[in-house]
Amino acid sequence: MTLSVLDGPALDAPELHDAHLARLGRMPQGGAHMLAVLHASGLRGRGGAAFPVAEKWRAVLQRSRGDAVVLANGAEGEPLSAKDRLLMETRPHLVLDGAMLAAQTVGAREVVLYAGEEHRRALAVMRHALTERNDVERRSARVVASPARYVAGEESAAVHFVNDGVALPTSTPPRPYERGVQGRPTLVQNVETLAHAALIAREGGSHRDTTLLTVSGAVPLRGVVEVAAGSSIGAALDRAGGAGGGAAVLLGGYFGGWVDLDQAVGMPVDASWLREQGMALGCGVVAVLPESHCGVAETARILGWLAEQSAGQCGPCVFGLRAIAEAVQRIATGTGEDGDLDRVQRWGQVIAGRGACKHPDGAAALLQSALRVFAEDFAMHQERRRCVAGARVAAA
Repeated sequence: MTLSVLDGPALDAPELHDAHLARLGRMPQGGAHMLAVLHASGLRGRGGAAFPVAEKWRAVLQRSRGDAVVLANGAEGEPLSAKDRLLMETRPHLVLDGAMLAAQTVGAREVVLYAGEEHRRALAVMRHALTERNDVERRSARVVASPARYVAGEESAAVHFVNDGVALPTSTPPRPYERGVQGRPTLVQNVETLAHAALIAREGGSHRDTTLLTVSGAVPLRGVVEVAAGSSIGAALDRAGGAGGGAAVLLGGYFGGWVDLDQAVGMPVDASWLREQGMALGCGVVAVLPESHCGVAETARILGWLAEQSAGQCGPCVFGLRAIAEAVQRIATGTGEDGDLDRVQRWGQVIAGRGACKHPDGAAALLQSALRVFAEDFAMHQERRRCVAGARVAAA
């Protein structure tokens, strides 16, 4: 029987180590042979970039002299995502298995478990789980609480925080896999990805490829669902009770984009396919905007939040993103200035690819998707100072 990452006991308490071993057996030993196993599995990262895991591990192994570091990334600064903390809170030893497997495979002597400081239960569970492991694993691993900032989960920002206590992204080489924690080659891998690696090591080619999605908004059952590869977004929404009262879907979270609900339900939960279509699965967020809510106002709120979360290291974020957020806010509130919509459209194209990190790129992609999906709404707000969503509610 094949397993998925949330299989096992009820998700209301952490699975202790003895129960974990009784259910899954001991973790196979890692090593260079795991690269072929991971490559054959096709596993891609679940942190947002969807990079092939075997290639990422190989890049670290090639530079390691037995001194590499594994950083298990559970920062989860995306406000709409809850999958990583659920995994750490309920299946901590699956995450630890994956981290230890990665360490053995890439030649690492240290594991850093990196989780958001606001995720207090996840931090407590991971710290306790470490006490249940053997002496070697306990001595090689430590838990680090990351600051509650959106950019703190970016891999170079995570390394910067572990090294210097400042969670700011770095824009130039070397990258973490070249020189990361304490100047050593560092594998930064999302905790869900590590959990999958732990199952693949046990099951090989029979492993069932799944994805964790956080479904929220206009659905009856909000929370984390696990869906099989090839499933549709619609199937994930059905798991959450359906989205009959929705107008659009924010797919991928704040670094993702808006999609019309009718279009979204038929899309596959496939990061590669979505990227080819100019969209992103990101960190696995599926947030349904209710018909009664204004897409322009919600986009303005998110852009304002992203502007506040900027690392403040470069002009495109400090000035460009703030200017865009303020202009979209004016449009949303009916106080727009002449030419605001034209400026927003132009600025959104200008800031993409010009930041010190990917923060302005994500904001620009979100804006461009909103301008497409809510085109009528933006025009109504700009030209008539009226809200289409409000008109729909009044007519209902």
